[in-house]
Amino acid sequence: MKQFFSLIILCVMASSVWADSVVPTRTIRATATISETDVTLKSVQNPNAFTRVLDVVGQEARTTLYAGRPILFDDVGPPALVDRNQIVPLIYETSGLIIMTEGRSLQRGGIGDRIRIMNLDSRATLFGQVQEDGSVRVYN
Repeated sequence: MKQFFSLIILCVMASSVWADSVVPTRTIRATATISETDVTLKSVQNPNAFTRVLDVVGQEARTTLYAGRPILFDDVGPPALVDRNQIVPLIYETSGLIIMTEGRSLQRGGIGDRIRIMNLDSRATLFGQVQEDGSVRVYN
């Protein structure tokens, strides 16, 4: 009897959990915005994949997404507001002091992304966070 229960426990532990994951219906190139017709649900085993189509629709592909493969959390993000080499307003604020200048983005980025930028006046490379209006807020 003890061997029987051990066998049942072993079989339950060996079985894997399959869940519906969001997968592309076609190859989606990096930087493309994902539409509802680009994705579907498929039974795939991957705990790091999206499980709701609406979480992916409207997002931008960060890498090339291949048809039938689950879309992982790091594969998509908000659409880029700032492109590489774009001139953007830089804002630095501390203790009531606000300094505004222009900089050149060294990376693409969407709202909330941390990107590298170069101050055009000092040529210093800084890090900042992309704001909703396309400006970049610089931090210490």
